[in-house]
Amino acid sequence: MAVSFFDQFMSPVFMGIPLIALAISLPWVLFPTPSSRWLTNRVLTLQNWFLGRFANQLMMPLNVGGHKWALLFASLMIFLLSMNLLGLLPYTFTPTTQLSLNMGLAVPLWLATVIIGLRTQLTVSLAHLLPEGTPTALVPVLIVIETISLFIRPLALGVRLTANLTAGHLLIQLISTAAFVLLPLMPTVAILTTILLFLLTLLEVAVAMIQAYVFVLLLSLYLQENV
Repeated sequence: MAVSFFDQFMSPVFMGIPLIALAISLPWVLFPTPSSRWLTNRVLTLQNWFLGRFANQLMMPLNVGGHKWALLFASLMIFLLSMNLLGLLPYTFTPTTQLSLNMGLAVPLWLATVIIGLRTQLTVSLAHLLPEGTPTALVPVLIVIETISLFIRPLALGVRLTANLTAGHLLIQLISTAAFVLLPLMPTVAILTTILLFLLTLLEVAVAMIQAYVFVLLLSLYLQENV
């Protein structure tokens, strides 16, 4: 039974064909396409308002050079948000619970911010490896520590998103299994467990939204250091 709890995180396969590509691309069909008309429907208006507010909030601390990343960050936010929320539906698969996918997003984007910093402001980027006013005896140690912390950033991005979503899905499955087993034995406890499951589901919805925002926010902070 304990092993079956992790079956929900396995990539679905149909007739030997992995369906993770379908799980990644299908949610984009749910978003309304822009229209050339002045008056549009409420869903499209709400979507444009959300993207505008998000891009404005995210790009505010950055200078003009960093505003080129607004479209990429907004698209990444919508992608992660849709993946996380749709994965909470029954009989669905959450691609963002796969560490390989999250690392595939985190490493290239983090590396792009580092390369941009080295190209545009080499001295300032290297200065982050050694805080100002460091004693001479601690210079080699701090350089090593800061370098390690720099290379740990993409790993922290990917592991944070994977761990939070995986833990939430496991808790939901454990509590739902407990409620199903306790229903014929102790109905009162099963009802209380179901209420707890409902509250945990609401919490998991909030976690799915927050983790998508935190992923993009940390990338914007890394970009802010290098532009």
